[in-house]
Amino acid sequence: MTSRRQRRVAELIHQEFSNILQFEIRDPRIGFATVTEVEVSPDLKVATIYISLLTGDEAEALTGLENAIPFARRALGRKLNLRYTPELRFQMDSSAAYAQKIDTLLSDIDIPLESSEQ
Repeated sequence: MTSRRQRRVAELIHQEFSNILQFEIRDPRIGFATVTEVEVSPDLKVATIYISLLTGDEAEALTGLENAIPFARRALGRKLNLRYTPELRFQMDSSAAYAQKIDTLLSDIDIPLESSEQ
């Protein structure tokens, strides 16, 4: 169960890291990535950031994100009013790709429509 403070800190990190990712990190390996979710540990010392890629290689994007951690932590530390800037960890979020696959499968199914009798 997450506390209210955990949720607030996760929301702040989500907003600020999204901006940092979009406007400040210039690593071409990351490609077009978006932050889908942030989870913060109960002691607020570790933040797991879930990333979704529209294009590009996941392993390459993770490498780019790992290399950007020191820069991102400094930027977050300046923007967040926290005593301790959390350690950042990244996870790829494949839910968008999964949703796309399900959508494709559903569109391939040919189900005849029932005729309504009046």
